[in-house]
Amino acid sequence: MTPDTASDNLPREPARRIDRAGLAIAAALAVLAAVLVWDASKLPATTMYGMGPEAMPIVIAVGLVILAAGNLIDALRGRLPPRESMDPKPVWLIIGGLALLIGIIGFGGGFILATSALFVTTSAAFGRRAVAADTVIALAITTLIYLAFDKLLTLSLPAGPLERLL
Repeated sequence: MTPDTASDNLPREPARRIDRAGLAIAAALAVLAAVLVWDASKLPATTMYGMGPEAMPIVIAVGLVILAAGNLIDALRGRLPPRESMDPKPVWLIIGGLALLIGIIGFGGGFILATSALFVTTSAAFGRRAVAADTVIALAITTLIYLAFDKLLTLSLPAGPLERLL
């Protein structure tokens, strides 16, 4: 074996290439961080000193910038893991659940029904097929959450027909 042919026997590292989807994700995270900072700057100042309501969006924006920078570096180095094929059904179920949440609250259905609908569609998106059991569980949990917020914390949540019975 000559030195020229010895390099042929070494394991080859796969060629790295820039991950365009990773770059897009990094850019989206950075844009979201910028929107949060911009939105936080529009909040009225309610405190004379210390932190006001704009502090938390800025903290979240800093976290998003860190995630964007890490994702950008890995995308440029080609170190992001390969993506699996995507099944769009779970995504559409969750989007449908969010649309139901907005629609039910918008039409006066209340917190309990709206959040229960989101719970059931999300559990279906994760592969669970026990819709009746999930509905009962969701109604019980969201009723307890509603009571905790409304009665214990005296915070109002969207009220509908079920909430008026409580």
